[in-house]
Amino acid sequence: MHIAILTFDGFNELDSLIALGVLNRIKRPGWRVTLAAPSATVTSMNGVTVHASSTLEAAAEAEAVLVGSGIRTREIAADPAIMGALRRLDAKRQLIGAQCSGTLLLAKLGLLGAVPACTDLTTKPWVQEAGVEVLNQPFFAKGNVATAGGCLSAPYLAAWLIARSEGIEAATSALHYVAPVGEKEDYVARALRNIEPYLPLVPAATADAA
Repeated sequence: MHIAILTFDGFNELDSLIALGVLNRIKRPGWRVTLAAPSATVTSMNGVTVHASSTLEAAAEAEAVLVGSGIRTREIAADPAIMGALRRLDAKRQLIGAQCSGTLLLAKLGLLGAVPACTDLTTKPWVQEAGVEVLNQPFFAKGNVATAGGCLSAPYLAAWLIARSEGIEAATSALHYVAPVGEKEDYVARALRNIEPYLPLVPAATADAA
C-alpha cells in the first residue's frame, strides 16, 4: 500500500512529518509512505529542506493520500499545473485526508462537496468562502475522505488511515508508541474517541467471530 503525503514549499513540518512517523509504525511488506512533492526538494515554513520521495503523479495512483498544510496553500490552490495534477485524486478508489490548510485544497478540488470539514483557525474563513461548513472539532470523516484541524491532530489523521486499512488494533498500537510516557492510555483513548465514530461499522457476524 502506497500512502503519499502531499508536501509543498512552505509546508508545516508538524503535519507532514508527524504523519510520516506515525504511519511508518506499520511494518509489513508493501507498506510504503512517501513525501510527494512537485519538485525534487521542498522547504518548510521554518526553513527545513526535505527531499521528495514520490511525485504528485505517483500520488494520484496511490491507495491513500494525505494533504498537509503550509503557508503557501492559497498560492498552490491557484496554480493550474499543481491543481491539474491533483484533479486525478479520486475518493472512490483512494483514502484521502487533509489537515489544516490542506482542507482548502480538497475544497477547491471538489472532494468535499456538501460534507463539513475540519481545518485550522487561520484557514477557516478561506474554506468557508469555498462553500464548505467548518466544524469546531479536531477530526471528521465521511466515507473515504477525512479532515483534521490543528497541527497536533496529525496523529488522528494517520490513525484513521491505519484503522481503515489495517484495523483498529494496528492504529491503537501506532498511537501507543508515539504517545507520551505516563499518558499513553489516556492519549490513545482520546484519539480513538475522535476517530472511531467515523470508521465503518464491523459487521455483526465478524464481531461475533472475533
